[in-house]
Amino acid sequence: MLDGFVPFPPAFAAQYRAAGYWQDRSLAQEYAAVFQRFAPRTALIDAGAQGERRWTYAQLDAASDNLALNLLDLGLRPQDRVVPTLPNVAEFVILYLALQKIGAIPIAALVTHRFAEISQFTRLSQARCAVYPARVKEQGGEFRFGPMIERVQAEHPCLSLRLVLGEAGPGEHSLTELIERPATLARSALSDLTIDPADPCIFQLSGGTTGIPKLIPRTGNDYAYNSKVASEVAGVTQDSVLLLVLPIAHNLPLACPGIQGFLFHGATVVLHASTRPEPMFQLIQRHGVTHLKVVPALLIRLINDPAIGDYDLSSVQQIQSGGQRMQPEVRIRTRQLFRNAFVQENFGMSEGLLMFVRRGDPEEVLLETCGRPVCPHDEVKLIDDDGAEVPDGEVGELACRGPYTLRGYFGVPEYNARQFTPDGFYRSGDLMRKHPSGNYIVEGRKKDLINRGGEKISAEEVENLILMHPAVQNVACVPMPDAALGERMCAYVIQRPGRALTLPELVTFLQGHEIARFKLPERLEVLPDFPVSTFGKVSKKALGERIAAQLAGEGG
Repeated sequence: MLDGFVPFPPAFAAQYRAAGYWQDRSLAQEYAAVFQRFAPRTALIDAGAQGERRWTYAQLDAASDNLALNLLDLGLRPQDRVVPTLPNVAEFVILYLALQKIGAIPIAALVTHRFAEISQFTRLSQARCAVYPARVKEQGGEFRFGPMIERVQAEHPCLSLRLVLGEAGPGEHSLTELIERPATLARSALSDLTIDPADPCIFQLSGGTTGIPKLIPRTGNDYAYNSKVASEVAGVTQDSVLLLVLPIAHNLPLACPGIQGFLFHGATVVLHASTRPEPMFQLIQRHGVTHLKVVPALLIRLINDPAIGDYDLSSVQQIQSGGQRMQPEVRIRTRQLFRNAFVQENFGMSEGLLMFVRRGDPEEVLLETCGRPVCPHDEVKLIDDDGAEVPDGEVGELACRGPYTLRGYFGVPEYNARQFTPDGFYRSGDLMRKHPSGNYIVEGRKKDLINRGGEKISAEEVENLILMHPAVQNVACVPMPDAALGERMCAYVIQRPGRALTLPELVTFLQGHEIARFKLPERLEVLPDFPVSTFGKVSKKALGERIAAQLAGEGG
């Protein structure tokens, strides 16, 4: 067993096996059956800058086999950790499948992550391999990954393999070439490997409120079930077509049901890296897309784009929205424009638990709630600060356990002791209220996070960096309401005597610390002092109310 991994207790594991949730097949075995059953069907369409590239299930199997063998030849082994930071391209899917065939463990990093994050992931996981594009476009130019990964490697000698998407430079191997170059190892080298489905198959990433993201171990057993049960609730069949523009490694796009759930059913996944509305409309019309995954900010952009009436969107059957609460007005307007689509709000966490609204739920339930758990063995309770359950209808912190919810973050026993109850319930930090229907309503959170369009930003992580600025005496980062993204970050600062700070200066300073762009504050407010709570702590609640009132006044 991997050191630092917290397994499911044996009694619960036996329960989940007896109920049929866990099949004791590795993801490699799950996919092997899928590839054989659906061999001639179209599995994947990459609608990217290179023009449309297509793979059948048989071709996807062969490509991932070949890559897996070449990675074995380079020394990658079961349980080795890999940090891929790839955009929405077919090579990510081929790599993900190849790693499952080896039993290596991908870490669900994003192409938007930079040195601060990738260095942390590498250190936390002791990763052996990084996979990255040569360059990506970003505001103001382009970003080259190679020099950054070299610096990560210099800091963390465990990182011995660097794979680049495209032409390789010194010290790199080309992922493109490894996919295409015929392997010299025999196919039996893969079948000889032993992969335990009770071991981690991927590390997803927590929102993290301590400034250091936590690694979420998902096992072969629980991650396969996660995708299968989500597929049932989302109505996925072999005739379904998913358009995926959300970041590919996030839990929702990858596995809820995501790429994994659609492939399990012999369906088709269309990948695209742009969230611009018109290219999405074109792809929906061209490929008869049946399922969309969105965050509310993206959906608002789609339904307000003037080109929406120029395309036939009648194929869309289901629009799955997650990441933050959708306003009822957005749902109603979406139904008017996507006339055949069911708008399925969900609440999900990379740690496990999924809640979905269902077709047939009453209108009030659809408009007000985020759904209910997808599995009969999902155990949910709402608790107060002392761990006691609150009465139905009152607000409490969501605590949960079940067949696909983690029992501990990787390698942080002290943190786990605080985040899990003695009987194994995960304390999520989300505040909820139970609706009379049995569904749940999100009421806020205890965690100190800003939810920017579905990306969770740790306020403490950014505050710690801002405190390093010579003009800053104290700082508090709070969410400010935003019609499109739900929330943006406002940084309140107390300046040092005789010093001054502007937002552009602060942003430039933070960029020097190489954090992901989505974590940068978008407003700066200077105060002589901060409001405090009755316990003497900075009252972020008061600061949040202050900026909300200020924005409302400016809007008026």
